Amino acid sequence: MGQYKIRAFFAGLCALALVGCESVSDLNTQGNNAPTYQGFVGQNAVATGAKHYAAGNFGLAEKSFRSAVEATPANSRAWLGLAASYDQLGRYELADRAYAHLLKEEGRKASILNNQAYSYILRGEMNKARPLLHEAQALSPDNAIINGNLTLANS
Repeated sequence: MGQYKIRAFFAGLCALALVGCESVSDLNTQGNNAPTYQGFVGQNAVATGAKHYAAGNFGLAEKSFRSAVEATPANSRAWLGLAASYDQLGRYELADRAYAHLLKEEGRKASILNNQAYSYILRGEMNKARPLLHEAQALSPDNAIINGNLTLANS
């Protein structure tokens, strides 16, 4: 039984190396520029999370994005997906923590501000959403999503 578990573990590692690695440049690297195991896990989990999110499976998306954040804590795509998943699940306190982390690490980018504002829209807190959307719009004036969210927050 022990040898079967070892074979299954190595087969899983080989399969993991072949699945879901869209962009090697996004992975954490070691000195020889070889992707790390955590990088593979994180990249695969982000891709899986994005698929679940697009399908409306927000619980599974949250789980995948959380795995990605645990494997690759510097992955901003994973943090943004995690925050958006928390929003869709109504777990706003956790979403706020994820947005705070993103803003600290990435700065005040239009995409982060827009998503954070949308989180406030979901809560019905338009007075908190509007300033963030105005700031996002100033950074990306032609962004249709930001402009649409601003219209929504103003109505």
